[in-house]
Amino acid sequence: MTHMFKSGIFNFAPIPPGSVANMSRRFVLKGFVAAGTLVVGTSFLPGKGRADWATGAALMPGGTKNNPHLFIAIDPSGEVTIIANREEMGTGIKTSLPMVVADEMEADWSRVHVQQATGDNEKWGNQDTDGSRSVRHWVQPMRQCGAAMRMMLEQAAATRWGVELSSVKAENHRVVNLATGEIAGYGELAAAASALPMPPVEALQLKNPRDFRYIGTGSIQIVDLYDITVGKAVYGIDAKMPGMKFAVIARPPVVGGKLVSYDATETLKVPGVEQVVVVPGATWPLKFRPLGGVAVIARNTGSAIKGREQLKIVWDDGPNASYDSVAFRSQMEASAGQPGLVVRDDGDAEGALKSAARVISATYYIPHLAHASMEPPTATAHVTNGTCVAYVPAQYPGGCHDDLAAVLGIPASNVTVNLTLLGGAFGRKCNWDFALEAALLSKATGVPIKVVWTREDDLQHDSYHTVSVERIDAGVDTNGRVVAWRHRSVAPSLWSTFDGSQVHEHPIELGMGFVDNPFDIPNLRCENPACAAHVRIGWFRSVSNIPHAFAIQSFVAELAAATGRDPRDMLLELIGPDRVLDPTKFRGVTNFWNYGDPVSTYPIETGRLRRVTEIVAEQIGWGRTLPKGHGLGIAAHRSFLSYIATAVEVAVDDKGNITIPRVDTAVDCGFYINPERIRSQVEGAAVQGTALAKNSEITFKNGRAQQSNFDGYLLARINEVPLNVNVHIVPADWNVPSSGLGEPPLPPFAPALCNAVFAATGKRIRSLPIGNQLAT
Repeated sequence: MTHMFKSGIFNFAPIPPGSVANMSRRFVLKGFVAAGTLVVGTSFLPGKGRADWATGAALMPGGTKNNPHLFIAIDPSGEVTIIANREEMGTGIKTSLPMVVADEMEADWSRVHVQQATGDNEKWGNQDTDGSRSVRHWVQPMRQCGAAMRMMLEQAAATRWGVELSSVKAENHRVVNLATGEIAGYGELAAAASALPMPPVEALQLKNPRDFRYIGTGSIQIVDLYDITVGKAVYGIDAKMPGMKFAVIARPPVVGGKLVSYDATETLKVPGVEQVVVVPGATWPLKFRPLGGVAVIARNTGSAIKGREQLKIVWDDGPNASYDSVAFRSQMEASAGQPGLVVRDDGDAEGALKSAARVISATYYIPHLAHASMEPPTATAHVTNGTCVAYVPAQYPGGCHDDLAAVLGIPASNVTVNLTLLGGAFGRKCNWDFALEAALLSKATGVPIKVVWTREDDLQHDSYHTVSVERIDAGVDTNGRVVAWRHRSVAPSLWSTFDGSQVHEHPIELGMGFVDNPFDIPNLRCENPACAAHVRIGWFRSVSNIPHAFAIQSFVAELAAATGRDPRDMLLELIGPDRVLDPTKFRGVTNFWNYGDPVSTYPIETGRLRRVTEIVAEQIGWGRTLPKGHGLGIAAHRSFLSYIATAVEVAVDDKGNITIPRVDTAVDCGFYINPERIRSQVEGAAVQGTALAKNSEITFKNGRAQQSNFDGYLLARINEVPLNVNVHIVPADWNVPSSGLGEPPLPPFAPALCNAVFAATGKRIRSLPIGNQLAT
C-alpha cells in the first residue's frame, strides 16, 4: 500500500460493493429523501465551487489541516483509506467528513475504508467533537483535501501519458485521457501521485456542488453500521490490553470532599481483588482532573465492585456539604426577583415596564440533568517506561492526549490515545477525568488498568447540566403589543469548572439564546444575578440554550394566552420582519460569543427563524380542529448558528398521562452533508427532549446526588416518545455557510411540548420535569 500516513490501531472492513447509490450530480430535491425527511423549497442553486466562507476554526487548538498526504492512502489495488479525525458518537461525523473527501477526489465509495485518527491535535488538527462545529469547521478543509488528491492523481496520469493536465479528468476512481479514452485506475497512479506535493489552496479546483456524488444525498450509511448491528464495534468498554486489571473507584460523595481515612481489610479478602490504591483528588476548580478517592484493583470488574462495597471510608465532605436543591432553588428564585448584572440593555426596559398598560411575568425552573449516556465513562491505559498508551471514548481526544502528558509528567510525544466508538456522550466525554484515573492507576501499579464507572458512579459523580431559574417580565401596550422585555437568568456557570470565582454566566453561556435574543422589541434588557456552583457543571447537549429557550419560548405562549392571541402569530410578531442582526452591536453586550465563529459569516438572520417557524406550523396543520385532550405547541430557537423550529401535538388523558402523536421540526443549518444524519439527530433530540421535559432530574441533599440509577433518574420509555417525527430541511447551496446540527434540535422541544400541554389542558408548565403536575 502506498501510505501517506502512519497506520492507526484499528482496521475497518470495506463497505460492501453496491451499497452506494451512485449519483452523477446533485439533483433538485423537492420531496422525501429519507423516511420522515422532507427537503422543503424549490431547488439547489449552483454554488461557487469554492471554500471561501470564514470560520473560527483556525482559533481552535491545532486548527485545521487539509493535506492529502496526512489523510489519504491508496494501495496498488486501488483501495482507498481515509482518516477520520473526528469521533463517532452517533452524529455520523466519522462517515460524513471522509465522504466529503471521497466525493471531491472522485473516489468510488464502495472502495473506501475509513480509519479513526489517534488523539493528537498537533498532528490531525483540532479534534474537539462538541459545539456542533465539526461540519462547519471541517467541510472546507476536507473538500480541499479531496480536491488536492484528485488533482494529484490527474497530474500523475498526465505525466504518464505525456499530455497537458487539461487533457485528463478524474471520475469514479479512475483518470481518463479525454483525447484517447485511455484509462488509469487510482491504484496504478497512487505511487506517482503520493510523490507530488499538495497543490496550493488557491490553485485547487473544487467540484461544482451540482456534481456531488455523495454530499447531500443521504445515500451513504455510516461506516460502522454493520459492526454496531452485529456487536463487533469497539467501544470504550471493549478495549483490551495484555495483563490488564480492572478498577472501580470510591469517590467523595460530595464535590470538593476529601479522603480522611479508609480500611481495606475486608476488601482485600474478596476473591479476585489484588490491591487498593488511593487516587489523589484535585482542588477546586477541578477542571478535568479526577475527583480522587480509593480504587479497588481486581482481576475482573465484578470483584472490584464487591471489593469497593467492603471499603470502610471516612470522608470530609468539605464546603459543599450543605448543598440542597430545594433550598438552592429558593435562593435562585429570590435572586431572579432582584436586579442583577446587566448584560444587555437596549432602549429603556425599566421605564417601558413602568409605563406599560400591563405587565406579564413568569418564572421558570430547569433542574440539574445528568448525561446518562448509554455507555458510562470508561478508559484503559498502560503507563510504562515513560510512555502511555490509552484507549479512550473521548469527545476531545487531542485535549485528553495533552492532559495525560501533563498529569503523568511525560512528553506529549510519548502519549498515544487510541479512539474507540463513544457509546453516547452528550458533552460528558468532553471531560476525560476517567482517562486520567486509568493512567494514574496504571502508573501506580505498573500494569494496564481499565477503569469502569458503574451507572451509580455515572449519575452521582457527573459533570451535570446546570440548574437554572429564568424570570421574564414583559410590558404590553393597549393593543397587546410587547413594548418591554426584561429577562433575568440565574444559573451556576460551567466556567466554575475552570475558575472557582466565576459566579456569573460566562459569555459562552450568555450567548446561548440569552443576550442574542432576536425579538423585535424596542426595550429589551437582560440581567444575570450571581450564582455560585456547588457541583461540577459541564457541557450538556445544547448547554445553556436549554433553559434560555425553555423560558423564552414558553413565555411567548404565555403572552399569547394573556393577550388573546394565537401562539404562532405571537411568535412570528416577536421575531418581526426579516433583519440581519449583529449582536455585538446590542447595547451592553460585551465579549459576545458567536459559537466561536465570526458574526460577519454568521449574523442573526430573523428571516431564517421566521421561515422554519412557518414551515412547522404549516406541516403540523396549525389551527386544525383537534380531538378532546389534544393540543399543539410551537417553539423556535437559534443555536449553534442554526435555526430550528418544532411543533408538537400532545394528547393528555383524564389521568394526566401524556402521549405525543406527532412532532414536526424544521431545520435550517446552511449547506449540509448528510440529510440522513440530520433526520437521526432530530429524532434523537425528540426522544431526549421528551425525557428532560417529562421525567429527568438530579436533586441534591447534604451535598449528595439523590438519584443513583434509572429507577430514580427517569428517561423516556418507548411508550412515551413521539410516535411520528417529521423532519423538514431547508435547502441551501454552498453559498450558505454550514452551521451546527448535533445540538440545535434539542432546545425548542421542551417548550413546544409544554405549550402543547397548555393548549390541551389549560395547565401551564413552568417547572421541569413535568412529572406528576398533570395528575388528577
